[in-house]
Amino acid sequence: MSSIERVFEALGSTTRRKILAYLSETSLTAGDIAKRFEMSQPAISKHLSVLEAAGLVWKKREGQFVKYGMERDTLTGTLAGFLQEVCPPSRKLKSESTTLRDKGDH
Repeated sequence: MSSIERVFEALGSTTRRKILAYLSETSLTAGDIAKRFEMSQPAISKHLSVLEAAGLVWKKREGQFVKYGMERDTLTGTLAGFLQEVCPPSRKLKSESTTLRDKGDH
């Protein structure tokens, strides 16, 4: 599968687009993300793996936790950021992400 196909596959899922919206303004652990969805942490981890393989998110180990964030320094990251601006359902989630960042509640 080509890299562009991975991006479109990743963005084809509503759940993954919502995850990107949550990661648009702050980094979160898989557990933090799972709390915002009605699905298991392993299911969220699978979605995060797809997003990472597409180059849309990064991950970084911090102690016993792994934090995820939206990739900004690539073309695919720029595309994902653009989607957050033009997709009406993502605006609310992006706003929540900003609030989480500002409160440090993650």
